[in-house]
Amino acid sequence: MTQQVLFSVFNGLIIGAFYALMALGLSLILNLSGVINFAHGGFLAIGAYLAYTLIPYLGFWGALAVAPLLTAAIGLLVERLLIRRLYGRDPLYSLLLTFGLAFVLEDGTRYIWGPSSLPFEIPHWLATPLSSDFFFLTGYRLFMMLLVCAAVAILFLVLNRTRLGMRIRAGSGDLEMVSALGVNVRLLRNVNFGLGIYMAGLAGVLAAGMLGLQPTIGSVLIMPSFVAIIVGGLGSLPGTLLGGLLIGVTSGVVTVFFPSASEAVIYVMMGVVLLVRPHGLLGEEGRIQ
Repeated sequence: MTQQVLFSVFNGLIIGAFYALMALGLSLILNLSGVINFAHGGFLAIGAYLAYTLIPYLGFWGALAVAPLLTAAIGLLVERLLIRRLYGRDPLYSLLLTFGLAFVLEDGTRYIWGPSSLPFEIPHWLATPLSSDFFFLTGYRLFMMLLVCAAVAILFLVLNRTRLGMRIRAGSGDLEMVSALGVNVRLLRNVNFGLGIYMAGLAGVLAAGMLGLQPTIGSVLIMPSFVAIIVGGLGSLPGTLLGGLLIGVTSGVVTVFFPSASEAVIYVMMGVVLLVRPHGLLGEEGRIQ
């Protein structure tokens, strides 16, 4: 039983790391642009499938480096051609647009790569368990945790120590003031959107190596990522990170005792948090008017 609980907690941490990585990208876009990006899961799938296509040419490590960048480039193009036209309008328009775009991306991956699951190859030495006692602790799982930690640390470093990051944080608080100070808001939104999509692409490559590659991989992870934002608190990136890890671990632990409730507990947790702290664990009260 102890080993099973440890397995569930560790597996929950990994799934929670995916939720957090996805949710951080979602939160970046939402905070600055006010866009609820339902297509985020579709971009995650694009990143995974691009990596699958690149592996025969660049190997796993090359695909891991290039695929998220290509996904971000697609995101920049989508923001420029579609999302940008809806800024300043009712948020319902962007929500409906990204909701439809999610289906377009999912059906696009199904059309190009087929509807069946595809094998996603990772280096053999990463798939080997590190210990015979803790068989679930493979090199790949440990690598994913380290890479997610590094990606999150770099993101917070960029947001807190660079001029771009300071402009993004300032724009999230008062975009009109940032524009009045001479900042190119259109370019800022575009770069911020691309940064959020890069996080989705990176999460997609990592998730494919663990969960397998299928057109619905993004839709499986998108709703828990929204829950992570709500639990952590709208407008709070540290809260989003905390929310993702919490719902992942909670779901993993509940799986041991009540397997059928492993998904429902995520939404139960969201309901409890909203009842106790309507603005989330680390959110700012009154952030969303």
